[in-house]
Amino acid sequence: MEFEKLRNLMVDSQLVARGIKDERVLAAMRKVPRHLFVDESFIDRAYEDHALQIGEGQTISQPYMVAAMTELLELKGVEKVLELGTGSGYQSAVLAELASKVYSIERIESLAIKARILLESLGYKNIEIKIANGTYGYKEKSPFDGIIVTAGAPEIPETLVEQLVIGGKLVIPVGDRWSQILMKVTRTPEGTITQSITGCIFVPLLGDLGWKEEGY
Repeated sequence: MEFEKLRNLMVDSQLVARGIKDERVLAAMRKVPRHLFVDESFIDRAYEDHALQIGEGQTISQPYMVAAMTELLELKGVEKVLELGTGSGYQSAVLAELASKVYSIERIESLAIKARILLESLGYKNIEIKIANGTYGYKEKSPFDGIIVTAGAPEIPETLVEQLVIGGKLVIPVGDRWSQILMKVTRTPEGTITQSITGCIFVPLLGDLGWKEEGY
């Protein structure tokens, strides 16, 4: 019960107060138990307004950033979504509340296995986790209505744009190692529409179409 109160406080003070308006997104954020997706040593900080370490040099994103990125996808409930960077599985769970099917790719096997076990224990049946280099996307399952990237890239990978349906949206942090701009890319029949949303800081997107791993 205490966690439910903290979760509602998080939504009201961190999301609604900062402009998140999509009622479906807000409902998902009220429902998904974020405290189960953080390390036990951080459980008392699970609903605070910042990212937390989850091991392997990775983080669970700040609640506001999860909500903001999800809202940008404009999900209605029938979509097929790709997530790059499963991490602890929290963003996957939020997406699964809002989309018909979620494909999530994680390059670190231990994180992928842990997330898969947790998500299955919570009853999610519409999430498929693949262990792979996410920078190539998931061509076999494309096209996607939405793609969300939870790591910072040096540029927008064209291969991800190509895996969107017409009208589909890619949400991705783009910039250098230390800071990025959250970008929303919409694929149209004429090309792409790219919007700069807000500044952000994410762990690097490592891989052939991201940052080279030896640099970190």
